[in-house]
Amino acid sequence: MRTKLVVFLFLAALICGLICGCISPEERSREQGQEPDGQIQIIVSILPQKEFVEQIGGRKVAVTVMIPPGASPAIYEPSPGQLQGVSRAKLYVQIGHIPFENEWMENIESANRGMKVVDSSEGIEIIGNDPHTWLSPALARTQVEHISDALIEIDPGNSEYYARNTEDYLKDLSDLNEDIRNNLSEIKNRKFMVYHPAWGYFARDYQLEQVPIEIEGKEPSASDLVRLADTARANNITTVFTSPQFNSESAEVIADEIGGTVVFIDPLAKDYTANMRAVSAAFARYLT
Repeated sequence: MRTKLVVFLFLAALICGLICGCISPEERSREQGQEPDGQIQIIVSILPQKEFVEQIGGRKVAVTVMIPPGASPAIYEPSPGQLQGVSRAKLYVQIGHIPFENEWMENIESANRGMKVVDSSEGIEIIGNDPHTWLSPALARTQVEHISDALIEIDPGNSEYYARNTEDYLKDLSDLNEDIRNNLSEIKNRKFMVYHPAWGYFARDYQLEQVPIEIEGKEPSASDLVRLADTARANNITTVFTSPQFNSESAEVIADEIGGTVVFIDPLAKDYTANMRAVSAAFARYLT
């Protein structure tokens, strides 16, 4: 009887060892929220946040973006594969207040109860229901500081590295803010027409005024288009701005009516600082 018991325990240990041996080091790393090369897995909602996290985390982080290029945060739904990928992340960084997060964060958090979630817009005063806080370089600084604090919390061993990178990137954002301010300082006509009202914080920071075509997510009616064309003519607006995430038909109708131009500016572009400079250049060129 004792011999059979010893044999049984030996076989059980052998089988267990074989099963454990089937789990690769790469899989073990991912289960612990790290890529095989030791990078911490971090998920963000929108593309501009990718730069924020990578500038702070550098080579120590691997960043996944939930909402892909060209998709709208108002209607995007994550795929089953994306939700499965959440289970391997150590940190989720919310941009705050966008419809995607309002709709899906409960599901995302339930996919990984051990994952830290940080709302990078915490402490920012929201204008109405406008979630586009990242389009203000001044407010982006606050978001970067929240991300830095979260990274230091989950990886305190590299706190000096993160703090140093944060200091450098905050200086870049301060320089960006000053460059945009200087670039737009000589504009005479400070009113601009845009399809989706994403630029409220940007307009506030640089003493501009946006005139939205879309109101509360609704396409303009025929009478709205007539009124908007009249508004454009009355304010010497000759450019209608829109973004790649939306149908540009309404913008084109108004531009045709006023003999103007449609110009694309992207609130969700990947390279944040480069994109904000490009947007600033577009405003400086077309707001005459």
